[in-house]
Amino acid sequence: TATDWPGRDPRFWLVYELSSNDLRHRLRVKVGLHEEDLHVPSVTGQFPTADWHERETFDFYGIVFDGHPDLRRILLPDDWEGWPLRKTEELGGVDTRYHGAFIPPVDRRTP
Repeated sequence: TATDWPGRDPRFWLVYELSSNDLRHRLRVKVGLHEEDLHVPSVTGQFPTADWHERETFDFYGIVFDGHPDLRRILLPDDWEGWPLRKTEELGGVDTRYHGAFIPPVDRRTP
């Protein structure tokens, strides 16, 4: 996953949680990234299960994993603009078009 700390240097941090059930060991690795260079080598060659997690981090933060076999959006539509988990994104009040979405009618039931 990643975290975004505006005003700090570096601003972005990748967090890898590695574990071995056989050895009963856990390791947390943090990698700091500056906003001007959001590139880091992919670890999918060593840890295939990182595939989905790297795609999700790219999808929400815009961090590029160089060498990833299929780095594209995984949860948001391909035409989505921006990186929704960055702290600089607007929080509501912005008319966002989600192409193909069905918006159900307002539920007017009373408790």
